[in-house]
Amino acid sequence: MGIFQNKYVFKLKSLAGDIVESIRGGEKDYTEGSISRAILLLSIPMVIEMIAESLFAIVDIFFVIKLGADAAAIVGITESIMTLVYAVGVGLSTATTAIIARRIGEKENTKAASTAVHAILTAIFASLIFALPGILFSGEILGLMGVSKEAIEQGKSFTAIMLGGNVVIMLLFVMNAIFRSAGDAAISMRVLWFANIINIILDPCLIFGLGPFPELGIKGAAIATTTGRGMAVLLQFYFLFFGKKKVQIVFKEIRILVSEFIHIIKLSLGGIGQSLIGTSSWIFLMWILARYGSNVIAGYTIAIRIVIFVLLPSWGMSNAGATLVGQNLGAKKPERAERSIWIAGFSNMAFLGIISIFLIAFPQNFVNLLADKANHDVIAIASNALRIISYGMIAYALGMVMIQAFNGAGDTTTPTIINLVCFWMIEIPLAAFLAFYLDFEYRSVFYAILIAESIMTLIGIYLFRKGKWKLREV
Repeated sequence: MGIFQNKYVFKLKSLAGDIVESIRGGEKDYTEGSISRAILLLSIPMVIEMIAESLFAIVDIFFVIKLGADAAAIVGITESIMTLVYAVGVGLSTATTAIIARRIGEKENTKAASTAVHAILTAIFASLIFALPGILFSGEILGLMGVSKEAIEQGKSFTAIMLGGNVVIMLLFVMNAIFRSAGDAAISMRVLWFANIINIILDPCLIFGLGPFPELGIKGAAIATTTGRGMAVLLQFYFLFFGKKKVQIVFKEIRILVSEFIHIIKLSLGGIGQSLIGTSSWIFLMWILARYGSNVIAGYTIAIRIVIFVLLPSWGMSNAGATLVGQNLGAKKPERAERSIWIAGFSNMAFLGIISIFLIAFPQNFVNLLADKANHDVIAIASNALRIISYGMIAYALGMVMIQAFNGAGDTTTPTIINLVCFWMIEIPLAAFLAFYLDFEYRSVFYAILIAESIMTLIGIYLFRKGKWKLREV
């Protein structure tokens, strides 16, 4: 009995040590050693990083809601416009991850640094696409979104600053991808928490004019958020120039090549396409749900927020898998890359499988954390949505990892096609058919999500097992 207890204690201490090490950070060679440990070390800071990124919008709306409904609406509408910025940022970071992870696996650190420079410059140029219209036509953009003239006058400065300063979002995405793909995900985590701390401090000060700060209203929220992200970008540059990491920028060793820009942009298009296809499909689903009233939309929104929160650790594991694929393909270890994905996938299935049991059995308990308890219709709809969508959690768990495996290998086209088929050719038509022809009403959307995401996983497994991704040159 004592031997078993000692082994158990040893494993717990080892796990605790790995968790501390993952948060502390430091670059490691993930082409050797335990794959399970590599996934753990990469996943934990990635999960915390994603939570930190989601905090920006939450903090802004928390303070801005006190200025009234119009101000809160401006934040929400601007955030929906910003999804285009996020789509491009995600696409660039996907390409950056694939290329730099491959170079790190090949032990070509100078080439990795060259890619980092080209990716950063590409992000700066891409940000101009949104910055110039945002600064010059923020009022007109809000008008196209159906915002009243009074609300436009109150909030156009918020939209102008957010779109005009989108370069800090682009750079955060790209430079964090550089650190993650080099194997030091903890830096990405730290810079985002640093940005959030600044935002949390400045938001109330600039919105309400606390202490020596001017009272700027909703404009203050935009300045606070952009300043927080901007300070984080400066910290990222410090690490890239002076951090003595695997990817360290030394200008005398860097040559600017047009071919490198083209290579990054080509790979990015797949990642951008994946994001836009997913985002647009949600818009169509919302259009179907809107036919059944505000209670249905509210219930669906609550259910989806719970689902997204639960999936955050899974995205961490998926991104860890992408890094491991890139590095191990670069090290000419395709079998280890494949094994990494299966281990990450089954680990993710175990995690989400356990979570789904509780979501299916007790959905109302989770819904009550966010819903108005007086509105029984919203609670019932949200609980129904959460239960139905959660039936597919195990499938989503494996599918997420499979999709990121292709991205990590530099094959951004395959996931784009999978998304196009599953979201536009299956999910949207199926939801419409169930709603309008089989009288499933709002439940049609919940079942369509369940079926489409499960089919996506099956297609992902089939294409992953074929193994063509192993031959992808980046």
